[in-house]
Amino acid sequence: MTDIVVPVLGESVTEAIVADWKVGEGDAVKKDQLLVELETDKVSLEVSAPADGVINKIAAQEGDEVEIGALLAVLEEGASAAKPKAAPKKASPKKDSGKIIDIAIPQMGESVGEGVIASWMAQIGEAVKKDAPLVEVETDKVAIEVPSPVDGVLVEQLVSEGDTVEVGSVIARVSQGGDASAPVAAPASAAPATQDSAPKSMPSAARVMAEKGVDPASISGTGKAGRITKGDALSATVTPPAASVAPRDTGPREERVRMSRLRQTIAKRLKEAQNTAAMLTTFNEVDMSAIMASRAKYKDLFAKKHGIKLGFMSFFVKACVTALKDVPEVNAELDGTDLIYKNHYDIGVAVGIDKGLVVPVVRDCDVLSMDQIEMGIAGLGKKARDGKLSMADMQGATFTITNGGVYGSLMSTPILNAPQSGILGMHAIKERPMAVNGEVVIRPMMYLALSYDHRVVDGKGAVTFLVRVKECLEDPERLLFDL
Repeated sequence: MTDIVVPVLGESVTEAIVADWKVGEGDAVKKDQLLVELETDKVSLEVSAPADGVINKIAAQEGDEVEIGALLAVLEEGASAAKPKAAPKKASPKKDSGKIIDIAIPQMGESVGEGVIASWMAQIGEAVKKDAPLVEVETDKVAIEVPSPVDGVLVEQLVSEGDTVEVGSVIARVSQGGDASAPVAAPASAAPATQDSAPKSMPSAARVMAEKGVDPASISGTGKAGRITKGDALSATVTPPAASVAPRDTGPREERVRMSRLRQTIAKRLKEAQNTAAMLTTFNEVDMSAIMASRAKYKDLFAKKHGIKLGFMSFFVKACVTALKDVPEVNAELDGTDLIYKNHYDIGVAVGIDKGLVVPVVRDCDVLSMDQIEMGIAGLGKKARDGKLSMADMQGATFTITNGGVYGSLMSTPILNAPQSGILGMHAIKERPMAVNGEVVIRPMMYLALSYDHRVVDGKGAVTFLVRVKECLEDPERLLFDL
């Protein structure tokens, strides 16, 4: 039997909703055949069969909310759909009773290779139910619960609380088929009442509450079984009174609409960026005359040769890559007490859609030509509007560009797209009187804003970066000669 579980969903995404099963129990499937579609607050994700076989059991129904590593279905590899479905299901508990199942550390997210055993939720000899959490593992990015894949009894713990474990390592063993009503379960139900009176919380959430002085009893946990997550604790520290205040009544001239999952995630991540980073914004302005003249001169030839319009964004991407090479700390990431300098230039380009703001990534912009950048941005923008962006399309950016000018914004202070250390804000082009060589002339000007993490980037580096962008835009021939 092979367990089909919820895969890693991407940066900052820990749960999904089962949207649509493409197969049913007893159906024969082929390797790589689509089994189920999951929806997150950002994208839809397809889960495929790892081998030929028969779907023996579907554990999560459409509409269920599932976490990373949760069981979706059980695949009987190599089985034939002609087998009677009912008989194996009835016989399986007795047939597999006593079978020892290894419990291993699942994938915990991009670039996460190890974690720390935070707390055991089941003890040796206790009966456990399928999908019941056995242990909580904490990493530098997330805390996850490792569930039992079967009904049974926890017979062995191979690691202790505080131990560091790697992805894939076996940490416990469960004897399948144990009776959940056996006497070993009695101590758990006989736990002191005071233990259940206070809401349980993840270790990361407990630290946040302790640092901020928040009473756990004042927080309604949104995790599994009402557990308080780190996000719950952070929200409570920002607006402590809000946890106990009922939503106000709305009248006939108002409408109450629940925030979409995407909007909730956007709000959470932006606020976390403000709470975490030492964010600062520096400004400059750029004369767009040279770029506008080049674009007007070559746009027809460009479109005829490459089949794509020449926009301003490719100039800005190239200018930012040049500046990032000169000021590498803006392209860096803070990880604990280490700085990770990126030697690649994957630029996130913010795209506004009906549901909110998404940031797909154009990869390896330092080696792309202008037409390749324009086609990459256009293709990702279309996928965003059609709702077809994948998690891979939005992961791993080293720097972000956002263009509020398309909506008429004259100036703004963009918020960092964590864990990045810099984001460039473009704005509307406005004709303004400028002093040039002692004369007042009218020039098309744009304000530029660079928000940066002052923990990583000093003021000198931020100003230097923005000046380099300005120089490349006002004299685009510099881009040709890498100056």
